[in-house]
Amino acid sequence: MEYASYTTHDAVGVIELTRPPVNAISAEVVRDLDEALDRASDPGVRAVVITGRPHFAAGADINRFKEAHEKAAGARSLEADRLGAVIRRMELMTKPIIAAVFGYALGGGLELAMGADFRYLAEDATVGQPEIRLGIIPGAGATQRLTRLVGFNRGREIIYSGRHVGAEEALAIGLADKVFPSDSLLDSALDQAAALAGGPSVALGMAKRAINEGWGLPMDQALAVEAEAFDTVFASDDAREGVVAFLEKRAARFKGT
Repeated sequence: MEYASYTTHDAVGVIELTRPPVNAISAEVVRDLDEALDRASDPGVRAVVITGRPHFAAGADINRFKEAHEKAAGARSLEADRLGAVIRRMELMTKPIIAAVFGYALGGGLELAMGADFRYLAEDATVGQPEIRLGIIPGAGATQRLTRLVGFNRGREIIYSGRHVGAEEALAIGLADKVFPSDSLLDSALDQAAALAGGPSVALGMAKRAINEGWGLPMDQALAVEAEAFDTVFASDDAREGVVAFLEKRAARFKGT
């Protein structure tokens, strides 16, 4: 992979964007992200951290926009669709994902971060959806995910204005889950990912599925999604171990099966 690296720290997979200088999103970056997610699908990997330094991802490659306008009207739409598909894949993976955001996460970069379960920001990080300043709108899910995360009117204001949002404001409005000094951000994300990886992976995966798939459905349909996920979890080895460990008053030894 040219524009993303993949490493493992015990049961944690780490995906890092590597397209200098600002990790601008391109078709090649999306391709490498998809390949990295293939590797992270290994059953031995039980949590994932996605990051990029010095910037998480400072939006799309604007030169590609110009090329797309010159070549074909649908070219940019296809690229947005590919990024959107990778983000949706992240949401559907049955393992927790943390985005560790350094520097800028703008446009497609913020859309990518919103595909993670949690967003940890460096205290000097800046996020936003500035597409409106180019006369376009977000194309990989931000009009839906941002409004769900921060509320309809607040999400609308951020998208309409195209303004940048600092880390502390992002934390206050629910767009960030935690904020850390830049020099401790990645270690903190890895520590939390390791804690999640040591938990009952089947239960975590099914909780993620129930939350993500049930969101927005009518209550009866959402409860049916939860019931199906509960049945899957209840039949797992981890569930049996958790019950026995509780009754024996000892720490559970979850194996992710």
